[in-house]
Amino acid sequence: MPGMKPEHRAVPIGRGTSAPVPVHDPESRIADSKMPMLVQALDPAYMTRALREQVEASGRNPFAGTAWQVAAIYVRRHKPGRRCLIEYELTDPEKGGRFSVLGKIRARGLDRRSHAVQRHLWENGFDGSCADGVSVPEPLGLLPHLSMWLQKKVPARPVIEGLHGENGPALAGRIAGALHKLHRLGPLSERVHGVEDELRILETQLTAVTWLHPAWKNRIDELLAACTRLGRSLPYCPPCPSQRDCYHDNILFDGDRLFLVDLDLYCQGDPGLDPGNCLAHLIDYGLRSQGEPDRLSGIEQALAARFGALTGHVHDQRVAVYTTLSLARLIAVSTRIHGREQWTGRLMDLCELRIKELHS
Repeated sequence: MPGMKPEHRAVPIGRGTSAPVPVHDPESRIADSKMPMLVQALDPAYMTRALREQVEASGRNPFAGTAWQVAAIYVRRHKPGRRCLIEYELTDPEKGGRFSVLGKIRARGLDRRSHAVQRHLWENGFDGSCADGVSVPEPLGLLPHLSMWLQKKVPARPVIEGLHGENGPALAGRIAGALHKLHRLGPLSERVHGVEDELRILETQLTAVTWLHPAWKNRIDELLAACTRLGRSLPYCPPCPSQRDCYHDNILFDGDRLFLVDLDLYCQGDPGLDPGNCLAHLIDYGLRSQGEPDRLSGIEQALAARFGALTGHVHDQRVAVYTTLSLARLIAVSTRIHGREQWTGRLMDLCELRIKELHS
């Protein structure tokens, strides 16, 4: 359409409607041949009808019997051939209301399990008004023919923004409390992720690093062997509900409320898995953003100390081991993401130092 930015498409919402609806699809994700449902998912008129008429609501259905219509569509995240996250901005021209819904599409079929986990949490102590301030976004239902499930978008920011402030240590303590709550109250899952699973993933990813950097093979092999010894040194501990992909981008905050998001990998896991993964990502973030891995050490200590206090310190060693295993996995991540390659050597140094300290 003349005069519009090239990354935007304007689509009429229906016959007789003069105002076009912007579809923000900057990289033409609609052309993903393995996700043909994106053609409908990025059609404002189609999605207006779908949200009004076809949602299997979990709890109340905010779309039924109203004049809600799609006012804008944004492709927020997309992994070609795998999954896509789309935001639908909705307005009610009759009552003047406005809110946004996120649709999560998976190429290989509807992810009913993640929707069920989130619905269980919402209905069992993680709703938007729970007294302790630890919530999940409200699940809104399923669109099976689009392999999509829906949740309400929360007005919150990534928690890393708050961790930089003067209240960062207190916020880190609240994150520990949120993880502890999930470990205690999350639903059981048939998916179990134990230390052998973690080590198998680590082996696959670090082996890929040696293919890219043959000169590091001996060093990587020694690091992998040491991580394997560390992981297998942990005594058995019954698994607990775990987010598994727990790090600062998957925790949002809005004032006194925290939101756990992206529960796609939810499982029964080691009690040290979530806090360890979160701590490793904070170390990595401190290194990449400020050049020093210990620039957020006060935040890391506050999170670890609070989690230890909540669990009676029985899992402190497990948290330390899983922090090291997760940090080793981030070595591989640094070689795959443009701009992070400069930190690969420093991450290896950190892992080797942590292993030496843990063994001592």
